[in-house]
Amino acid sequence: MRILLIEDDKLIGDGLNVGLSKLGFVVDWIQNGFEGKEAVTQTAYDAVILDIGLPGQNGISILKEWREDGRPEPVLILTAQGDVNQRILGLESGADDYMSKPFSLKEVAARLNALTRRRYDVLTPIIKHGDITFNSQTKAVFLKNKQIVMSPKETLLYELLLMNKNKVLSKSVIEQKLYSWDDEILSNAIEVHVHNIRAKLGRNAIKTISKIGYQIGDL
Repeated sequence: MRILLIEDDKLIGDGLNVGLSKLGFVVDWIQNGFEGKEAVTQTAYDAVILDIGLPGQNGISILKEWREDGRPEPVLILTAQGDVNQRILGLESGADDYMSKPFSLKEVAARLNALTRRRYDVLTPIIKHGDITFNSQTKAVFLKNKQIVMSPKETLLYELLLMNKNKVLSKSVIEQKLYSWDDEILSNAIEVHVHNIRAKLGRNAIKTISKIGYQIGDL
């Protein structure tokens, strides 16, 4: 899932950027409030991590503008530890969740996964599709109870299709979800990922819709 991180503290931002990337998220990190506010209009993010004290424009002001504009992205607010008033203000301004600094990286990842599942109306971390079981917390894939080793991008792609079971996703939409601004995308990268997933999970694991895109297969 692709995450927008708006955090000006370089130590915290770098830790979240690197740590979440290792846990299977695609992260775009912005350190300025004005730039962060506009970033959501450029890319389809699954969730946003938003600090309150930002240069340029503070997080609460950004959040209020997003909600007034009808932006649906789930937002996880970062606040100073013990600042109850800021947490209340963040929730009343449209935040979906909050965490106090300092925090656990694993808890941030768990909360992001929960926000993403809620957005896609997926009620449990364990997603079953035919003989395939996917754990959205650990990113583990099982076929008939046997764990299947998949690359990070293959796992991201399969998770994306599972979260959108009834939708056909175009190649451009998939690329937006799988790659950050800093990634170099090969022209046939998505086709290669699809081929590899089919080789591991079966040729019907992903269905190609001619001239449109891809959809989770009928197993």
